Amino acid sequence: MIVYSDALCVWAYIAQARVDEVKRRFAGKISVRYSFCSVFGDTAQKIGEGWADRGGYPAYGKHVRTVAASFDHARIHPELWLRNRPASSMPAHLVLKAVQTIEAEKCEPVLREIRRAFFENCLDIGGWRVLRSCLDSAGVSVEAVRAKLDSGLPHAKLEADYRDREALTVQGSPTFILNEGRQKLYGNVGYRILEANINELLDTPNAGAASWC
Repeated sequence: MIVYSDALCVWAYIAQARVDEVKRRFAGKISVRYSFCSVFGDTAQKIGEGWADRGGYPAYGKHVRTVAASFDHARIHPELWLRNRPASSMPAHLVLKAVQTIEAEKCEPVLREIRRAFFENCLDIGGWRVLRSCLDSAGVSVEAVRAKLDSGLPHAKLEADYRDREALTVQGSPTFILNEGRQKLYGNVGYRILEANINELLDTPNAGAASWC
């Protein structure tokens, strides 16, 4: 299963619990790979301009808190989007792609730390200082990530994510890709829907064995 998301997307933050349950329920049967799409690549345009007639950043912050209030596991800082606003999710995505090229299994722990820093602690995850702290917390070598960033490889890997997103017609964050792109589930998808789709693939080997999700 490929999970497309933007690190600043509240729906992706909420959906991580469903991904965790998929991994627990189908341990040893499927793998999860994280890819990234640019929904908040320019937050000034998306929120500052896009929400200008609806109250701007304060209104968007309230919207995020309202969305998250329905989910017990989602913790949103009361000043989210009011201070320490990231200019872009791209620096976080580049760091995550760097981590994938070094130690792929560490991508998820770093992603968790980045989301925790932003949604729960209201920190600017567009800045290196915060991203460095997230790497430290996840036990990833900051020096190794910095070397990868200097090489330009994470930029190429992120561009590949964006290119694949277009080929797969990924609509936004989060999107769950199954069966080599034949099945796409987008948005606030409940766990039972994910489970049903995965079970169908695993129970019909002629249709799904080639990809195994």
